[in-house]
Parts: sequence; structure tokens; C-alpha cells
Amino acid sequence: MTCYIFGAGDFTAPDIPPAPEDYVIAADAGWLACRRAGIQPDLLLGDFDSLGQVPDFPNVERVPVEKDDTDVMLAVKKGLERGCRLFRIYGGMGGSRTDHTIANLQTLAYLARHGAQGWLYGPGETYTAICNGSLTLPAREEGIVSVFCMGPDARDVTIQGAQYPLSNGVLTADFPLGVSNHFQGRPITIQVGEGLLLIGIHE
Repeated sequence: MTCYIFGAGDFTAPDIPPAPEDYVIAADAGWLACRRAGIQPDLLLGDFDSLGQVPDFPNVERVPVEKDDTDVMLAVKKGLERGCRLFRIYGGMGGSRTDHTIANLQTLAYLARHGAQGWLYGPGETYTAICNGSLTLPAREEGIVSVFCMGPDARDVTIQGAQYPLSNGVLTADFPLGVSNHFQGRPITIQVGEGLLLIGIHE
């Protein structure tokens, strides 16, 4: 089961709408994104500081404004509790709050460390994260893929199929060695033996 989460940032509508068996959460003003996309959420969750009011909706969970988790992180935890292992997050980038974009990138790392796969969609770009594992991206004739270390040094990093390959390398959080690699019409496989990688795909 896939968990769809809609946030209050710049909205990119899903190419494929949620299936009936998927779990859909609107996080605060992500409610507006759902309405624009014609998607009915299963849960409306948040402190409603962004939306400014609590909509008339039968399944609302209101949380305090002062809390450790962002609304998107709370939505991720709800999805994990329901057994979801694939997460698609829309409206989690851009807008006027770069701090929330960074928080949502960290949320991808949280999912990776908890055995799940998260995808964060923004206008013209998509991010995901892997931990002690591998990911193969489908072939594209053009486009950019960037690979960043999140946390302690990422070791045994291998990148195959891209313009700039890497074999059993080390990526660190303080030097962007993996930025701006390129698709060349074939699949790209990214593997890390130890550590966590943030992967960005750009049009």
C-alpha cells in the first residue's frame, strides 16, 4: 500500500492518482492541494497554522502547534503505522519556507532508515533516499541526477550508467562530489554499502 502525503508547498499533481487501496493524508494546507487535484484524503492532519482554519471534514486529527514533528513527519509516521512502505510526498518543496523543504528532505532519510522508500516531488525535480542499499533509476535520454551524503560518511558508493561513474567511493556531507551527474540513455544504478544517500533527479 502506498501512502500519498500532500503538503502546503509548491504543488505538483501526481501523474497517476492514488488507487482506492492507497492511504492519502492531507497535511494542514495540503488540504487545498488535494482539492485542486480532485483527490479526497483519508485523513486531514495538522496544527492548521498554514490553513488558518479546520475544514468541515469527517476525519480530522488536530495536533498542537508546539511540537517536535512537522505536519509532514507526523503524516509519515501515520503511514508507517498503517504498514505503508512506499511514500509519495507532494507539495513538500518550494514556497517561502526553505526550512520546510530541508525538513522534508530529512524526512526522506527518516523513511530510508525505517525500511521505507520516500519520493518527494517538486516542479521539475524529484528526491529520494537510500540507506545501506541500492536504487536503479529507469533510462532517460537526458536529465541530471545528483547524489549527496546525509550524515556520517557514505562508504562503498557505486554509481553505474551515468556520465560520471564511481566505484566503491566515499561521499561526505561537507563536499558535493556527487552533484550534477547526467543520464545517458541507460539506467543508472546507485549503491551504498554503509551510510545514507539523498538522490535528486532533475528534468
